[in-house]
Amino acid sequence: MISKTFTIINPTGFHVRPAKAFVQAASAFPCTIKVENKGKKVNGKSSLSMLTLGIAAQDEVTLEIDGDQEQEAMERLGKLLTDIYE
Repeated sequence: MISKTFTIINPTGFHVRPAKAFVQAASAFPCTIKVENKGKKVNGKSSLSMLTLGIAAQDEVTLEIDGDQEQEAMERLGKLLTDIYE
């Protein structure tokens, strides 16, 4: 299992479109993906769960990834967390 924390820089936070893009990317990997924000941890492959985190600009979000292709998943999903501007 690997874990890394990212800072959300999108000024509008993580709303429906960024959450959908993240979940689509996460679902392509065969590993378990958990996303944590402010002490709440959810399944990173569920749009509804991701939206319940209420991720806002400047929040520190931690990804926990376990299983096959975890390093590739961390690189791809970490980039999405920090680069999405929709």
